[in-house]
Amino acid sequence: MRSQKAGKNISTVEVESISPHGLWLYASGSEYFLPFEDYPWFKNAKVADIQNVELLHDYHLYWPNLDVDLELESLERPDQYPLAYK
Repeated sequence: MRSQKAGKNISTVEVESISPHGLWLYASGSEYFLPFEDYPWFKNAKVADIQNVELLHDYHLYWPNLDVDLELESLERPDQYPLAYK
């Protein structure tokens, strides 16, 4: 018996909720809260642009309409990424 060919990448990313304070994101089996205070690019963005997010290489989040890139590790370990947008 032979193994099947590797199928389509099923890693998913989804914006679960947007509130006046930030957004909830589900990626690679974990939930993340991105407060607008720390991620101001999303605060005045259109809902459709926030929801248009891609997960690349299982660790890289990309919002093409907003030209925003984030690595999942920066959401998991923010203390190791001290630079903040001003």
